[in-house]
Amino acid sequence: MIGRRLGRGLACCLLSLAVGGTIAGCSSGGESGSGHGEPSAEAIERNEEAEQKKAEAAEIAKDRELLTAVEGKKREESAEINAKRKEAAAAAKAKKREQAAEKAAKAKEAEASARIKKAEEAAKSKGKKGQEPVENTSTTFTTTTTSTTPATTPTTTTPPGQG
Repeated sequence: MIGRRLGRGLACCLLSLAVGGTIAGCSSGGESGSGHGEPSAEAIERNEEAEQKKAEAAEIAKDRELLTAVEGKKREESAEINAKRKEAAAAAKAKKREQAAEKAAKAKEAEASARIKKAEEAAKSKGKKGQEPVENTSTTFTTTTTSTTPATTPTTTTPPGQG
């Protein structure tokens, strides 16, 4: 990088000297001394510095652009990694929930099966003791509805046989 800058600076310096030399050769008349067509050493130096600053600014801008691109790519990759990790964690959590639900369902089924078996055994032992037929253990409910209508006139009734 330093060699590139040095090479550019040297090339700029040689170019400005060559241009300055041709301008000096084209000056009119036999005037000698510091003519107006010949750039001074300070002007050449300022031009070189300005060109060097422009080149450095362009290189810095290019470096910033490259750095921004690299950082953007890193952010994108880390976002993908985080998304995959979160997705895997969610899948594992869902699998655990599913396994727990299956386990709970099996436990309920086993409990219900055990209750049915126990009830059947109790019914068999009860049937053997009293030699009574086993009745259905299910409970039936009956619903009766009554309607009440208000009486318009009070009446008294006497029970039969009194009167």
